[in-house]
Amino acid sequence: MTKIAIIIGSTRPGRNGEPVAKWVAEHAAEREGVEYELVDLAEWPLPHLDEPMPAGMGQYAGEHTKAWAAKVAEFDGYIFVTPEYNHSTSGVLKNAIDYVGAEWYNKAAGFVSYGVFGGARAVESLRLVLSTLQVATVTAQVGLSLTHDFENWSLKATPQSEAALTPLFDQVESWSAALAIVRAAQDEDAEEAAA
Repeated sequence: MTKIAIIIGSTRPGRNGEPVAKWVAEHAAEREGVEYELVDLAEWPLPHLDEPMPAGMGQYAGEHTKAWAAKVAEFDGYIFVTPEYNHSTSGVLKNAIDYVGAEWYNKAAGFVSYGVFGGARAVESLRLVLSTLQVATVTAQVGLSLTHDFENWSLKATPQSEAALTPLFDQVESWSAALAIVRAAQDEDAEEAAA
């Protein structure tokens, strides 16, 4: 079964990321044939990147890195719930992405963002970063406006935002399943080369 993480990309006290991610998870729970799991970066206390070797080498030294690598590897795809800070994503989310390498490769990702302009610039920043990690990002996304989708800083998603979840789920699920075939073929090639 395809397994997709909903990653909460903010750890700020009073953050909007948690209620947004829970809203996404509630709708995702209605989907059939796929498993979604909330992954809260507040529960993964990763210090500023402290690995001596580049992530692409896969030689993780820290126990926190090894645990995070194992968690990232569990999934076929990801939905990143990201705030927009200073025209980009949060530092904590970028740090978590940078920690590991191959665990992200040949997987799919989608985005639910929030901010003054719906977090669009945070998503554009993430698309660039994830493309380097061979993550296929889907075009469907949900951008929540602090003006229209929140009331007194509490999520009150518009019907349009709610409707935008369906194509996001559809694309992330189908691409995640398709890329599982790519990963399996690469694993077979690696096994043959090692034999």
